[in-house]
Amino acid sequence: MLAGDYDEALFGVVGLAKGLKKRMSKYPLVVVVLPDVSEEYRKLLASHGCTVKEIEPVFRASYVTNYFKLRIWALEEYDKMIFLDGNVLVFENIDHMFDYPDSYFYAALDCFCENSWSHIPHHKIGHCQQWPNKVQWDPTLGPKPPLYFNASVFVFEPSLVTYSDLVKTLQTSRTTAFAEQDLLNVFFKDKLVALAPHYNLMLPMLWRHPVAVELDRVKVVNYCANGSKPWTYTGKEENMEREDVKMLVNKWWEIYSDDSLDYKKTVTSAEAEKSTDQVNVEPPEAAFSETGAVEFISAPSAA
Repeated sequence: MLAGDYDEALFGVVGLAKGLKKRMSKYPLVVVVLPDVSEEYRKLLASHGCTVKEIEPVFRASYVTNYFKLRIWALEEYDKMIFLDGNVLVFENIDHMFDYPDSYFYAALDCFCENSWSHIPHHKIGHCQQWPNKVQWDPTLGPKPPLYFNASVFVFEPSLVTYSDLVKTLQTSRTTAFAEQDLLNVFFKDKLVALAPHYNLMLPMLWRHPVAVELDRVKVVNYCANGSKPWTYTGKEENMEREDVKMLVNKWWEIYSDDSLDYKKTVTSAEAEKSTDQVNVEPPEAAFSETGAVEFISAPSAA
């Protein structure tokens, strides 16, 4: 997803596109953009094999660039999609995720140990769903909250009905610290299937829960920690001097700098224009048919 002409965001999407090509994904990378993204950026994305689709913002106070993520549920021309944030890099082929059984929402659980979570009771007592037995939930704080996923990588089924319900939920919800991620967690809490951490390795897991990290099994890396985005990396922020962080940053640059992963087809102006579509929000009915198996983690006890 892109909003405006931000070079840093473009770095991430191009790296994502090249990473998917390296892993030989057979599915196209659909990049949704707001109307303020320039033709230059759109043509550059098309030149990397991306399908560019323009969508309108979903207005909510200062979180326009967060809540426009809801528009992806209007992409009914696709039966099933994997959302990948521009901050992630695919390390292994994940095409099999399209074969997960329908009618569920698949995502990896978030980690509550960083200071950005200091406003929630989990953080205050040291309880994290990534390692729930280390510090048990304190029942005096009330019922244990439901599992909470990170919305940088997830599998979903587009549906205009779902999109409409999401917007209605937004209209009756208060603005919260993590904007659309909080909203999606509330909306899909009863349909969540929690994926194993290696489907969305958030870098803080390296120093917060190293026992839970198996780098040789990682499929998607999420450069979400402060200072970890490879295109702005300096190594000066906290934990950024770690050798495992440096290795993952270097791997991103290896992919991004690999000329053999550039899209070889020459894109004409007409083709680039054709590849930039607006989302049709007229309500045809969607049909979902994929089936398959999913690797997930067992939900911790809600006791």
